[in-house]
Amino acid sequence: MSSISALANVHSAGQFGDHEDKNENNLLRISEIKNLLIVQIVQYKNSSVSIESIDIEGLRLKDEPLQVVSDNDTRILWNGPKNWLLVSTKKDLFKNISQKFQETDFAVTDLSHSRAIIQIEGKEVKEILKKGCPFNFNTLEKNNSINSSYNGIAFTVDMLDDNPNKVRLFALRSFGESLDHSITDASLEFGYKSL
Repeated sequence: MSSISALANVHSAGQFGDHEDKNENNLLRISEIKNLLIVQIVQYKNSSVSIESIDIEGLRLKDEPLQVVSDNDTRILWNGPKNWLLVSTKKDLFKNISQKFQETDFAVTDLSHSRAIIQIEGKEVKEILKKGCPFNFNTLEKNNSINSSYNGIAFTVDMLDDNPNKVRLFALRSFGESLDHSITDASLEFGYKSL
């Protein structure tokens, strides 16, 4: 069975907005990211297991606000107290995660098909995010993540890089099209290339 991407009906390639007479390399780049493993890991309140003793392929969970730990394939985003979102290109990692986190101490849930993921790259990324979200994006740095809302749509922002700015936006699949419309509309002013 093949999966249908969350934005299959709305995300189309091309250049849009104020892109004429601009160097293509200076345009925002917006793309849908597909085929990632997304796992929510939540430690139960009555659990006494130390998270420092658990690692996922060399990555250790951090219970610090905004923090992301990562390697080339996997990112673990702090999602709230004792709550993390693991995002990986390694689809087979779920079995390993399920074995490491005992169900008496943790809830491990595969969210891979329940999220739409939009990636934006370019120097105006933070300006786009400021248009619909009340968070102070001037303080967001590489390997930070936040949960907030964009034009009323709950979303997670994962700051992949800050030179140039590059973020991934995660929203519930059912709100993916609305988030895509909001982000691309906010990007028209600067011009963008949809990949």
